[in-house]
Amino acid sequence: MTRQAARTLDVTQFLQEVEPQRFVTLRLPFLRKGFNTGLTAYHLQLLLLCSLVTFFDGQDFSALAYALPYIRDDMALTNEMTGYVSAAAFLGQMIGSLFGSYLGDIFGRRPVIIACTIGSAVFTTIVGFAGSAEQLIALRFISGLAIGGLLAPVWALSIESMPKSMRATSVTVIMMGFSFGGASAAPIANWVAPVLGWQGIFWVCGAMTGVFALILLFTLPESARWMVAKNLPKERIAPALTRFNPAFRAEDYDAFTLPDERKTTDSANPLLKFRELFIGALLIVTPLIWAAYFFSSFAIYLKSSYGVIFMENLGMARTDAAWLGSASGIMGAIGGVILLMMTEKRGPGWIALAPLIALPFTLLIGLDMVEGGPWFVPFLLISATLVGAGHAAVISITSIYYPSAVRATGGGWASFMAKFAAVAAPIFGAQFLAGRQGALDGYIFTVGCLLGIAVCVLALSWFARGLRERANAPAHQPAE
Repeated sequence: MTRQAARTLDVTQFLQEVEPQRFVTLRLPFLRKGFNTGLTAYHLQLLLLCSLVTFFDGQDFSALAYALPYIRDDMALTNEMTGYVSAAAFLGQMIGSLFGSYLGDIFGRRPVIIACTIGSAVFTTIVGFAGSAEQLIALRFISGLAIGGLLAPVWALSIESMPKSMRATSVTVIMMGFSFGGASAAPIANWVAPVLGWQGIFWVCGAMTGVFALILLFTLPESARWMVAKNLPKERIAPALTRFNPAFRAEDYDAFTLPDERKTTDSANPLLKFRELFIGALLIVTPLIWAAYFFSSFAIYLKSSYGVIFMENLGMARTDAAWLGSASGIMGAIGGVILLMMTEKRGPGWIALAPLIALPFTLLIGLDMVEGGPWFVPFLLISATLVGAGHAAVISITSIYYPSAVRATGGGWASFMAKFAAVAAPIFGAQFLAGRQGALDGYIFTVGCLLGIAVCVLALSWFARGLRERANAPAHQPAE
């Protein structure tokens, strides 16, 4: 095609118009016909990479929860000091989420994700050499900076690369990796701690993340939508588009556009980027996202910090409590994906199903109406699973309403606000460590968090209707 015939490519339409024959079909023994994923091999490859990023992120983050009972015995930590040790990583995550998301919108998703993965590997390993509670606090804070810094960029990379019908679900699939990673810390603790002590848990987790970081250097792509939104040179954008369609001819186009997104500030000023999160309907939607994420984080991090100790105080053996915590983490992650697959086209209001169904199970545990009976363990498992499923679903909507140029910033600020709850959960929750009654009170407190999630999500579904309709509108035709 000649230069005169060159035209502007509608990247929104290009990313959606994938030939059906390129979709990957899964053939499973129990299905007569193959399952059409609606995704190409490249989509699945990217989804796998992002899920592995969060898997090792979750493994590093959750290592402390399963090492904590051993650390308490070894260092004779008081309940108050236990709370500070647990809160250190949350505080690091809180600050890291702002820096990581801001840098992700300025320099790209790929470099920030890789840098944070390397940082997580290094500092998680070093945590295993801590000789005091004060050193644990400092090192967990530093590792938390890296752990928190990569989440918003990895959410943005997934949302910007997946088909519209899979954007929220893809984030939930990715965070299933975080849950699986967190759950994997339980068997690592059970197998490693008797041999290497609690220190070995961090050494093993850090080493595994380090190996994966090397793989990312050669495999992780950059977001095509982000590059278009940032008006980067054609030479950088074209190879990214070719990944979606090998037949793409870059020479046919001399410009790229995203007609489904409003124009945002080109300034790197973080205050101006922050302002973008409150334009139009986002003035109400953004605070509701923060509130829902806050309540959900309080519930999930109270569970992840002290769930094992709560169950131990209610009469379960430590190793059994660890295995149940691991199982509920995995089931919660899977439940979140199923919930999003069922509700993505119906709007975010359906996410409220998870906390609403969890309410009676959690309440009955807190009221001491099932302990010692045949329903005790099933109720514990159902409650923890639904708390996890709801949290995964809430995370899926933290970034989808923002333009690509500020998407990571939107997810990062949501994560930052949620981390107030994450930091408070282990400190405030330390009062629930005082024996059996304390554990019961912890479950009652979780009931209040579940109510908060449901109210915020239902309100969000109402005010976000216009934004969702715009996001789902057909793409404009490419300009000639």
